[in-house]
Amino acid sequence: MFTSFHSMIPSDTELASQALTEEGNYRFPSFSASDAVTLGLSLRKRFRASSRHSKGKGLVISIQTIAGHTLFACTVGDLGHPAGVGDVSLNSWTSVDGMVEVVRQTGHSSYYVEKSMSAMGKSAKQLGIQGDYIIHGGAFPIWLDNAHCCPIAVVACYSGSSQEDHHLVVTTVRDYLHKINKSEGARMSASSALGTEMHAPLPSVPIRESTVSSYQRVEVRQFISE
Repeated sequence: MFTSFHSMIPSDTELASQALTEEGNYRFPSFSASDAVTLGLSLRKRFRASSRHSKGKGLVISIQTIAGHTLFACTVGDLGHPAGVGDVSLNSWTSVDGMVEVVRQTGHSSYYVEKSMSAMGKSAKQLGIQGDYIIHGGAFPIWLDNAHCCPIAVVACYSGSSQEDHHLVVTTVRDYLHKINKSEGARMSASSALGTEMHAPLPSVPIRESTVSSYQRVEVRQFISE
């Protein structure tokens, strides 16, 4: 029984492969500061509705450009709350900054890097990651469809749970992209319908019969014969 249960748990190699697939699937047509704010607020809303938040977990969220400019930053919870509700630690922002730096150096999600290290049995330095960072899931690269050289931004959150933080970011990014694609599809459909209406063929004009009466035609014939 324990053997069959253990076989149901995905290996680090499988989790790394899944994370890599997510990076390839979830790419943006464009990404603006407004997108960053909307995405950050969606992360905040989703976490606040989760059981983790109701049990007292806090979260910090950061969305930065690949150059390091902050587009969105938010804390969900209180630092040192007396009741421990939504509490965040002093190291939360330090952890997020480290996770973002891992994405900058590798171009991959921090969860992918974490699981790849575990699967290969290598350290961060052996993988060429410079700096003393805690490799923790939760930072995800923002790639553009038409730019394959490097990510344009990084979205990251930290609550202390590597897998859950990664899942929170990925599902929020996925749903936001679905919303964008749905809106774009509706816009294209409306534009196509408008174009069809504008290029509709002109109605044909019926050819009128001659307005000359038979009586008049008789009079003309008689005039010619005379």
